[in-house]
Amino acid sequence: MDTPTKPSIELTYPLDELPEPGGLVRVAPGVFWLRMPLPIALNHINLWLLEDDDGWTIVDTGIGTDETKELWEQLFEKHLNNKPVKRLIVTHMHPDHIGLAGWLVDKWDVDLWMTRSEYLMCRNLVADNGKEAPEEGLRFYRAAGFDEDFLNIYRSRFGWYGARISPLPNAIHRMVDGQEISIGDHKWTVIVGNGHSPEHACLYCSDLNVLVSGDQILPRISSNVSVRPTEPNENPLADWLNSCRMLIRRLPADALILPSHGRPFYGAHERLRQLIEEHEENLEKLYALCAEPKRAVDTFPALFKGEIGENNLIIAIGESLAHLHYLLAEGRIAVESNEDGANMYYSI
Repeated sequence: MDTPTKPSIELTYPLDELPEPGGLVRVAPGVFWLRMPLPIALNHINLWLLEDDDGWTIVDTGIGTDETKELWEQLFEKHLNNKPVKRLIVTHMHPDHIGLAGWLVDKWDVDLWMTRSEYLMCRNLVADNGKEAPEEGLRFYRAAGFDEDFLNIYRSRFGWYGARISPLPNAIHRMVDGQEISIGDHKWTVIVGNGHSPEHACLYCSDLNVLVSGDQILPRISSNVSVRPTEPNENPLADWLNSCRMLIRRLPADALILPSHGRPFYGAHERLRQLIEEHEENLEKLYALCAEPKRAVDTFPALFKGEIGENNLIIAIGESLAHLHYLLAEGRIAVESNEDGANMYYSI
């Protein structure tokens, strides 16, 4: 779950001005910041325009709504300086990042640049639209401790993923870790992280010392790291923590971070260390809680300060399972099924 984390006094925010709807704010030579609204508690997403000699590269799209389309049209009319969009880059598969990818690709007749895993997983999830919740998913959530009321929440939300995603193109320009992309006078290096999504692409420009971080580094919230029914035995928290450590090694400490939510900031190393420490603290709380056997649904108090309700239940259980699976992989807890078929996790 994208949850607030402790404020970091080490972070500094160099830009006071926020982009107006349909407007831009310059953050570095040839790099422009725009914002689109989201119909959720996290009420905005930051998107980026990179200026090329004879056109523009868009990074991320916003969610697939008419309001977002209208704001894009305003921006195209006022701010492109009669130069076309040449390329669309999507950092990862979540609807606020990829929602209008198909629409933008069709509008400008350009390629969609993504990592392979993000594209394929997105297509897989979009294909669930209009289908009933599968037995594998019901079995997954029963094992997590869901009762029938909770299972009905899952059933009612199954297939929602594609509702805000315009039809995707049938081909992509694949991005891989370490790849260099030339845009205008600068080269941008793809840095791939894992855990929040399968193969999340960040973009780093050493000339500008700027990182478009997507959801891989956020200044005020911790990105959701979840176990999903499609991969019920995975350990995404290990991937996430390894990615945070990798970014500390690969990024200069003074890089300007352009996140998908919140404001651009300095202090990447401090923020990454803080994210690692917060997960480690939560793991210790969870380990202590499991001194007595617990179902996944019983572990929320160790991980979340706010109330878990119908709107955030699915992502909360995914994050709880991510922490439990990490402790299982470390050999610090064990699991057994009870008479109801729910998994009981206990410290050893």
